[in-house]
Amino acid sequence: MPKKIVLSVLVVLLAAGLSACSVMQGTYQKKVDEGDTLTKRLAALQKKHDDLAAENAVLKARYEGLLADLAGMTLQMDKLTTDLAYVTDQRDKVAGDKADLDAENAKLKAENATLVKAREEQVQKVSSTYESLLEKMKSEISKGQVTISELKGKLTVNMVDSILFDSGKAEVKKGGLEILGKVISILKDVKDKAIRIEGHTDNVQISRNLAQRYPTNWELSAARAINVARYLQDEGIDPGQLSAGAYGEWKPVATNDTAEGKAKNRRIEINLVPKE
Repeated sequence: MPKKIVLSVLVVLLAAGLSACSVMQGTYQKKVDEGDTLTKRLAALQKKHDDLAAENAVLKARYEGLLADLAGMTLQMDKLTTDLAYVTDQRDKVAGDKADLDAENAKLKAENATLVKAREEQVQKVSSTYESLLEKMKSEISKGQVTISELKGKLTVNMVDSILFDSGKAEVKKGGLEILGKVISILKDVKDKAIRIEGHTDNVQISRNLAQRYPTNWELSAARAINVARYLQDEGIDPGQLSAGAYGEWKPVATNDTAEGKAKNRRIEINLVPKE
Protein backbone atom coordinates (compact mmCIF):
# COMPACT_ATOMS: atom_id res chain seq x y z
CA MET A 1 0.00 0.00 0.00
CA PRO A 2 1.38 3.31 -0.92
CA LYS A 3 2.67 5.48 1.97
CA LYS A 4 0.46 8.31 1.02
CA ILE A 5 -2.64 6.25 1.53
CA VAL A 6 -1.38 4.94 4.82
CA LEU A 7 -0.63 8.41 5.99
CA SER A 8 -4.11 9.54 5.08
CA VAL A 9 -5.63 6.68 6.95
CA LEU A 10 -3.58 7.51 10.04
CA VAL A 11 -4.58 11.15 9.86
CA VAL A 12 -8.21 10.15 9.66
CA LEU A 13 -7.84 7.78 12.58
CA LEU A 14 -6.03 10.40 14.66
CA ALA A 15 -8.71 12.97 13.99
CA ALA A 16 -11.37 10.49 14.93
CA GLY A 17 -9.49 9.70 18.14
CA LEU A 18 -9.11 13.37 19.00
CA SER A 19 -12.74 13.97 18.31
CA ALA A 20 -13.69 11.09 20.59
CA CYS A 21 -11.41 12.39 23.34
CA SER A 22 -12.95 15.81 23.02
CA VAL A 23 -16.42 14.33 23.39
CA MET A 24 -15.36 12.28 26.40
CA GLN A 25 -13.72 15.29 28.05
CA GLY A 26 -16.91 17.34 27.58
CA THR A 27 -19.01 14.57 29.13
CA TYR A 28 -16.63 14.26 32.09
CA GLN A 29 -16.71 18.00 32.76
CA LYS A 30 -20.47 17.93 32.65
CA LYS A 31 -20.57 15.14 35.18
CA VAL A 32 -18.07 17.01 37.38
CA ASP A 33 -20.25 20.12 37.24
CA GLU A 34 -23.32 18.07 38.05
CA GLY A 35 -21.44 16.51 40.99
CA ASP A 36 -20.46 19.94 42.30
CA THR A 37 -24.07 21.11 42.02
CA LEU A 38 -25.30 18.04 43.84
CA THR A 39 -22.64 18.51 46.54
CA LYS A 40 -23.72 22.10 47.05
CA ARG A 41 -27.37 21.07 47.17
CA LEU A 42 -26.49 18.29 49.61
CA ALA A 43 -24.59 20.76 51.81
CA ALA A 44 -27.55 23.14 51.71
CA LEU A 45 -29.96 20.33 52.55
CA GLN A 46 -27.67 19.19 55.39
CA LYS A 47 -27.57 22.75 56.79
CA LYS A 48 -31.34 22.99 56.51
CA HIS A 49 -31.64 19.63 58.23
CA ASP A 50 -29.32 20.79 61.01
CA ASP A 51 -31.31 24.03 61.39
CA LEU A 52 -34.57 22.10 61.52
CA ALA A 53 -33.10 19.65 64.05
CA ALA A 54 -31.99 22.57 66.28
CA GLU A 55 -35.40 24.22 65.94
CA ASN A 56 -37.06 20.91 66.71
CA ALA A 57 -34.92 20.57 69.86
CA VAL A 58 -36.00 24.07 70.96
CA LEU A 59 -39.65 23.26 70.26
CA LYS A 60 -39.34 19.96 72.13
CA ALA A 61 -37.87 21.75 75.15
CA ARG A 62 -40.67 24.33 75.01
CA TYR A 63 -43.21 21.51 74.68
CA GLU A 64 -41.80 19.71 77.70
CA GLY A 65 -41.86 23.01 79.63
CA LEU A 66 -45.48 23.54 78.65
CA LEU A 67 -46.29 19.98 79.76
CA ALA A 68 -44.68 20.68 83.14
CA ASP A 69 -46.59 23.97 83.42
CA LEU A 70 -49.80 22.17 82.50
CA ALA A 71 -49.18 19.53 85.19
CA GLY A 72 -48.57 22.28 87.76
CA MET A 73 -51.69 24.14 86.68
CA THR A 74 -53.68 20.90 86.86
CA LEU A 75 -52.52 20.32 90.43
CA GLN A 76 -53.32 23.92 91.30
CA MET A 77 -56.74 23.61 89.68
CA ASP A 78 -57.40 20.40 91.62
CA LYS A 79 -56.43 22.19 94.85
CA LEU A 80 -58.64 25.15 93.98
CA THR A 81 -61.49 22.77 93.21
CA THR A 82 -60.99 21.07 96.58
CA ASP A 83 -60.79 24.45 98.34
CA LEU A 84 -63.89 25.63 96.54
CA ALA A 85 -65.76 22.50 97.58
CA TYR A 86 -64.67 23.04 101.19
CA VAL A 87 -65.64 26.72 101.12
CA THR A 88 -68.98 25.82 99.56
CA ASP A 89 -69.56 23.16 102.20
CA GLN A 90 -68.63 25.60 104.98
CA ARG A 91 -70.85 28.26 103.45
CA ASP A 92 -73.75 25.83 103.29
CA LYS A 93 -73.02 24.79 106.86
CA VAL A 94 -72.88 28.41 108.01
CA ALA A 95 -76.10 29.09 106.13
CA GLY A 96 -77.66 26.10 107.87
CA ASP A 97 -76.31 27.21 111.23
CA LYS A 98 -77.62 30.72 110.58
CA ALA A 99 -81.02 29.31 109.73
CA ASP A 100 -80.94 27.23 112.90
CA LEU A 101 -79.78 30.28 114.86
CA ASP A 102 -82.53 32.42 113.37
CA ALA A 103 -85.06 29.75 114.25
CA GLU A 104 -83.66 29.48 117.78
CA ASN A 105 -83.70 33.27 118.16
CA ALA A 106 -87.29 33.37 116.96
CA LYS A 107 -88.16 30.62 119.42
CA LEU A 108 -86.41 32.45 122.27
CA LYS A 109 -88.15 35.69 121.36
CA ALA A 110 -91.50 33.92 121.37
CA GLU A 111 -90.71 32.26 124.71
CA ASN A 112 -89.53 35.58 126.12
CA ALA A 113 -92.69 37.28 124.93
CA THR A 114 -94.72 34.52 126.57
CA LEU A 115 -92.76 34.89 129.82
CA VAL A 116 -93.14 38.67 129.75
CA LYS A 117 -96.85 38.30 129.16
CA ALA A 118 -97.13 35.70 131.95
CA ARG A 119 -95.15 37.94 134.29
CA GLU A 120 -97.35 40.90 133.45
CA GLU A 121 -100.41 38.77 134.15
CA GLN A 122 -98.91 37.63 137.46
CA VAL A 123 -98.08 41.20 138.41
CA GLN A 124 -101.62 42.19 137.57
CA LYS A 125 -102.96 39.33 139.71
CA VAL A 126 -100.68 40.28 142.61
CA SER A 127 -101.72 43.91 142.24
CA SER A 128 -105.38 42.85 142.18
CA THR A 129 -104.82 40.75 145.31
CA TYR A 130 -103.01 43.66 146.93
CA GLU A 131 -105.89 46.02 146.18
CA SER A 132 -108.44 43.51 147.50
CA LEU A 133 -106.49 43.00 150.72
CA LEU A 134 -106.19 46.74 151.23
CA GLU A 135 -109.94 47.06 150.85
CA LYS A 136 -110.72 44.10 153.14
CA MET A 137 -108.33 45.13 155.90
CA LYS A 138 -108.52 48.91 155.82
CA SER A 139 -109.81 48.96 159.39
CA GLU A 140 -106.84 46.98 160.75
CA ILE A 141 -104.48 48.96 158.54
CA SER A 142 -105.82 52.24 159.88
CA LYS A 143 -105.21 51.01 163.43
CA GLY A 144 -101.62 50.08 162.61
CA GLN A 145 -102.30 46.41 163.27
CA VAL A 146 -101.69 45.32 159.70
CA THR A 147 -99.40 46.55 156.95
CA ILE A 148 -99.52 45.30 153.37
CA SER A 149 -96.65 45.73 150.93
CA GLU A 150 -95.97 44.71 147.35
CA LEU A 151 -92.51 44.59 145.78
CA LYS A 152 -91.25 42.81 142.65
CA GLY A 153 -94.07 40.29 142.56
CA LYS A 154 -93.90 39.55 146.30
CA LEU A 155 -96.88 40.54 148.44
CA THR A 156 -96.54 40.61 152.23
CA VAL A 157 -99.27 40.88 154.84
CA ASN A 158 -97.63 41.86 158.14
CA MET A 159 -99.75 41.37 161.29
CA VAL A 160 -98.67 42.34 164.80
CA ASP A 161 -98.94 39.38 167.12
CA SER A 162 -101.39 41.07 169.50
CA ILE A 163 -104.28 40.84 167.03
CA LEU A 164 -103.72 37.09 166.57
CA PHE A 165 -102.37 35.76 169.85
CA ASP A 166 -102.61 36.38 173.55
CA SER A 167 -99.29 37.07 175.26
CA GLY A 168 -97.10 33.97 175.45
CA LYS A 169 -99.63 31.89 173.51
CA ALA A 170 -99.36 30.23 170.11
CA GLU A 171 -103.04 29.45 169.57
CA VAL A 172 -104.85 31.97 167.35
CA LYS A 173 -107.51 33.77 169.41
CA LYS A 174 -111.09 34.32 168.25
CA GLY A 175 -110.52 37.91 167.11
CA GLY A 176 -107.42 36.75 165.26
CA LEU A 177 -109.41 34.09 163.43
CA GLU A 178 -111.80 36.76 162.17
CA ILE A 179 -108.89 38.82 160.85
CA LEU A 180 -107.34 35.75 159.20
CA GLY A 181 -110.75 35.06 157.65
CA LYS A 182 -110.49 38.34 155.73
CA VAL A 183 -107.11 37.30 154.38
CA ILE A 184 -108.32 33.80 153.52
CA SER A 185 -111.28 35.13 151.51
CA ILE A 186 -108.76 36.78 149.19
CA LEU A 187 -106.10 34.04 149.19
CA LYS A 188 -108.57 31.36 148.12
CA ASP A 189 -108.50 32.83 144.63
CA VAL A 190 -104.70 32.82 144.45
CA LYS A 191 -103.65 29.56 142.77
CA ASP A 192 -100.35 30.48 141.11
CA LYS A 193 -98.43 31.61 144.21
CA ALA A 194 -96.83 29.90 147.18
CA ILE A 195 -98.02 31.16 150.57
CA ARG A 196 -95.27 31.34 153.17
CA ILE A 197 -96.12 32.07 156.81
CA GLU A 198 -93.26 33.43 158.92
CA GLY A 199 -93.19 33.75 162.72
CA HIS A 200 -91.12 36.53 164.38
CA THR A 201 -90.58 37.66 167.98
CA ASP A 202 -88.77 40.39 169.87
CA ASN A 203 -85.61 39.66 171.82
CA VAL A 204 -87.28 39.18 175.20
CA GLN A 205 -86.47 35.71 176.47
CA ILE A 206 -89.19 33.18 177.23
CA SER A 207 -90.42 33.33 180.83
CA ARG A 208 -89.88 30.40 183.17
CA ASN A 209 -93.56 29.53 183.08
CA LEU A 210 -93.45 29.05 179.30
CA ALA A 211 -89.92 27.70 178.95
CA GLN A 212 -90.99 24.10 179.35
CA ARG A 213 -93.34 24.41 176.34
CA TYR A 214 -91.35 26.96 174.31
CA PRO A 215 -87.68 26.83 175.40
CA THR A 216 -86.74 29.80 173.17
CA ASN A 217 -88.29 32.33 170.84
CA TRP A 218 -87.53 29.91 168.00
CA GLU A 219 -90.11 27.44 169.27
CA LEU A 220 -92.72 30.13 169.98
CA SER A 221 -92.40 31.72 166.53
CA ALA A 222 -92.51 28.29 164.91
CA ALA A 223 -95.65 27.23 166.78
CA ARG A 224 -97.44 30.47 165.85
CA ALA A 225 -96.53 30.16 162.16
CA ILE A 226 -97.60 26.52 162.03
CA ASN A 227 -100.94 27.26 163.71
CA VAL A 228 -101.70 30.01 161.19
CA ALA A 229 -100.77 27.67 158.32
CA ARG A 230 -103.04 24.94 159.71
CA TYR A 231 -105.93 27.37 159.98
CA LEU A 232 -105.47 28.46 156.36
CA GLN A 233 -105.49 24.79 155.37
CA ASP A 234 -108.64 24.12 157.43
CA GLU A 235 -110.35 27.00 155.63
CA GLY A 236 -109.70 25.56 152.19
CA ILE A 237 -106.26 26.83 151.16
CA ASP A 238 -104.34 24.14 149.26
CA PRO A 239 -101.70 22.80 151.70
CA GLY A 240 -99.37 22.35 148.71
CA GLN A 241 -99.19 26.15 148.56
CA LEU A 242 -98.41 26.53 152.26
CA SER A 243 -95.16 26.57 154.22
CA ALA A 244 -94.26 27.79 157.71
CA GLY A 245 -90.97 29.27 158.88
CA ALA A 246 -89.62 30.47 162.24
CA TYR A 247 -87.17 33.35 162.64
CA GLY A 248 -87.49 34.00 166.35
CA GLU A 249 -85.83 37.28 167.26
CA TRP A 250 -83.29 37.14 164.46
CA LYS A 251 -85.03 39.10 161.73
CA PRO A 252 -86.27 42.33 163.35
CA VAL A 253 -87.88 45.16 161.42
CA ALA A 254 -87.37 47.70 164.20
CA THR A 255 -85.18 48.30 167.22
CA ASN A 256 -85.72 46.17 170.29
CA ASP A 257 -84.64 49.04 172.51
CA THR A 258 -88.17 50.48 172.73
CA ALA A 259 -91.58 49.01 173.51
CA GLU A 260 -92.88 50.26 170.18
CA GLY A 261 -90.02 48.62 168.27
CA LYS A 262 -90.52 45.33 170.13
CA ALA A 263 -94.22 45.39 169.27
CA LYS A 264 -93.37 45.73 165.56
CA ASN A 265 -90.93 42.82 165.76
CA ARG A 266 -93.53 40.50 167.29
CA ARG A 267 -95.40 39.64 164.12
CA ILE A 268 -96.72 37.10 161.65
CA GLU A 269 -95.92 37.65 157.97
CA ILE A 270 -97.99 36.04 155.22
CA ASN A 271 -95.98 36.20 151.99
CA LEU A 272 -97.18 35.47 148.50
CA VAL A 273 -94.16 34.44 146.44
CA PRO A 274 -93.57 32.70 143.09
CA LYS A 275 -93.83 28.92 143.23
CA GLU A 276 -90.50 27.12 143.08
